[in-house]
Amino acid sequence: MKFYEVHDPYYALIKARNEESAMKIYTDVVADDDGGLSEEITEVTEAYAAIRYSRVNGEDNKTIPIKEVLEDLTSEEEMILIIDGSLV
Repeated sequence: MKFYEVHDPYYALIKARNEESAMKIYTDVVADDDGGLSEEITEVTEAYAAIRYSRVNGEDNKTIPIKEVLEDLTSEEEMILIIDGSLV
């Protein structure tokens, strides 16, 4: 799996098999592509994604447990790890 980050128009950290899949997940869950998504999406390292994701508060406003972070990062499921708080 690879990790992708988008900052504009809304922030998201996505785990996906490739950039095309990450872009589809973003447009399905976060926001429509106004034509600039391919320029906004960037691949980030696994270490960067792990650190960012481990510092995010979950739905209960508490830090996500390390066990859950590791399970999400190592699973074969494509997913949004972090989404802009204004969309929640």
